[in-house]
Amino acid sequence: MGESFPRLQAKTRRFSLGVPRGITIVDATRVVFLRSRGGTDPVTCLWEFDLITATERLIADPRALNVDEENLPPEERARRERAREGAGGIVAYSVDGAVRRAAFALAGGLYVAEIASGEVRHIATPGPAVEPRLSPDGTRIAYVCGGALRVLDLGSGADTALAHPETTTVAYGLADFIAAEELDRSRGFWWSPSSDALLVARVDVAPVQRWFIADPTHPEREPVEHHYPAAGTANARVELFVMNLAGDRVAVPYSQEYLVEALWDLHGLAIVTLSRDQRSLRLLEVDPVTGASTQIREETDEAWVELGSGTPARLSDGTLVWIAPAEGGHRLFIGDRPVTPPTLQVRAVLDIDDDTVLFRASGGDPASVQLWTWAAGVISPITPEPGVYSGTRCAGVTVITSQDMESDGATVKVVRPGHPPVTIPNLAERPGLDLRVSLLRAGARDLSTAVVFPSWHEPGSARLPVLMDPYGGPHAQRVLTARSAYLTSQWFAEQGFAVVVVDGRGTPGRGPAFEREILDDLAGPILDDQVDALAGVAKQFPGDLDLTRVGIRGWSFGGYLAALAVLRRPDVFHSAVAGAPVTEWRLYDTAYTERYLGDPKARPHIYDQSSLFDDAGKLDRPLLLIHGLADDNVVAAHTLKLSSALMAAGRPHTVLPLSGVTHMTPQEVVAENLLLLQVEFLKRTLGMS
Repeated sequence: MGESFPRLQAKTRRFSLGVPRGITIVDATRVVFLRSRGGTDPVTCLWEFDLITATERLIADPRALNVDEENLPPEERARRERAREGAGGIVAYSVDGAVRRAAFALAGGLYVAEIASGEVRHIATPGPAVEPRLSPDGTRIAYVCGGALRVLDLGSGADTALAHPETTTVAYGLADFIAAEELDRSRGFWWSPSSDALLVARVDVAPVQRWFIADPTHPEREPVEHHYPAAGTANARVELFVMNLAGDRVAVPYSQEYLVEALWDLHGLAIVTLSRDQRSLRLLEVDPVTGASTQIREETDEAWVELGSGTPARLSDGTLVWIAPAEGGHRLFIGDRPVTPPTLQVRAVLDIDDDTVLFRASGGDPASVQLWTWAAGVISPITPEPGVYSGTRCAGVTVITSQDMESDGATVKVVRPGHPPVTIPNLAERPGLDLRVSLLRAGARDLSTAVVFPSWHEPGSARLPVLMDPYGGPHAQRVLTARSAYLTSQWFAEQGFAVVVVDGRGTPGRGPAFEREILDDLAGPILDDQVDALAGVAKQFPGDLDLTRVGIRGWSFGGYLAALAVLRRPDVFHSAVAGAPVTEWRLYDTAYTERYLGDPKARPHIYDQSSLFDDAGKLDRPLLLIHGLADDNVVAAHTLKLSSALMAAGRPHTVLPLSGVTHMTPQEVVAENLLLLQVEFLKRTLGMS
């Protein structure tokens, strides 16, 4: 008998181990990629794949390098937490412009691999190395060590600190918390295309309030200090400098609150900044000699504005490639002209290859995210079938990663003109579930919805208890045309539930207006959509859903939504499991929260109506609160303060604290037993056992 689904999902990091990722195209004959040796192996290795012979070659294996990852540098642990990285080993690498060398960090050690020969060198550093990046010419590596930005010359071995932190609150070359967690910027320095200078961020967390996270199971240990910028409080101070290899620096001043992105290519240096209220986004062209900048584009919006993923970018002649809302759609701009129709919602620019732009977009169905190209004024679909696709393109070669409703896991194919596609082996474990998923539109707003029945259920044979399984928060989707999106939901269905997953207002794929309907209210519209869709599903499956027994579960924003549901709509929801929930938005971070709710000092009533605390006295349904005590994103104070409010109101509830667990819950035993405990709670409280 095989392992249970909860155990297998935990061991495989949600079936992500063994999947090719981090793919770099070397030329028309080779690609480099990351993958572990198998579906339960958490140690990621660096590989090369030969497109002519369809064979792979191992370049670097952390086990062969005798690396112990038990004691990662704190900066690396934080980077992985922000990136939601669950695997170990070589989880990130950089290459030079010609893709001759790769650089990576392992447990604070710095390594360089010669891709052609497979030679891997460990390079001594003064301390743990973080975020190593090769220069475009491949002769140097810049990295962060103890808050200092250092450059190592691979020829001479000289290792020079370009910038030392002046105080313990300063670091050079790292992304600040808000940039990494909310703005999709994970890096803090950028090489010049000529490899003779760098743009470097200096981050000072001194203005940021200090929070302390203790481990109650180890009272002898000091609490860990975190600088956490909660809504309405000060952010880290981020400054920019252009530095040459001698350490001389030129300041690059900018006036807005957030540094969102930087681009330094043959056409020059540019940065993107965002105002604190997130209603103004500016693209600035920077003179790297003087640091002076010129505004070349500004986007404004009465709700919020954000940078399109993968932009800014440029064509070979310097023409700007950009994503911005226009005429009801997120559109691809080439220069000042939108080149996609408003009905095609552009998600991201993935690559530009010889003036061919590869991008992701959704047409009429937000559950499908397909690949398109723009070239010479023409847009063309390259993945016309429903599914979820991503990819990369270089030298005429396109790597396509695809997921659909027919196949388990992801398929990674390399497409070359004039040649049949070649598949890079995916070694991920198969979940062994018989998926019974129906994708549909439900409710008055035709919301994207998935309904998951047990594999053994005969339509109309019985009314099943319902489990709502949402995320529900803005800018995230659960309903996708991909089997992997429903594995956990299917497992819950096998326990006797009809599982319903709904993407309501605020979720992507249906255009800016739909996303902005949650402005000033993270509770009302989102909860209303779950109720509306549930009623719509019940009409479409009149003999299959028991609306007198409806549970709801979720994590993070989904945990907030689950608790909100039983507090405000006990007439609809009869039991809830809320994992790592935000319960009071004043406790969550600046950029995310203020984007939707504004400044809590100026708009306290807006925050009050999205808080759960004032609803504590209304609870009369079973509620299980789960929280990792080491969570530095949604800190455990959210759950503990709600529990205190419920206790003060005399409302019984259950709290499950997870010692040493972060927001990701990566530990195998924890991940496995969390599913089992949730099922037991829901079955018991819904009268199923």
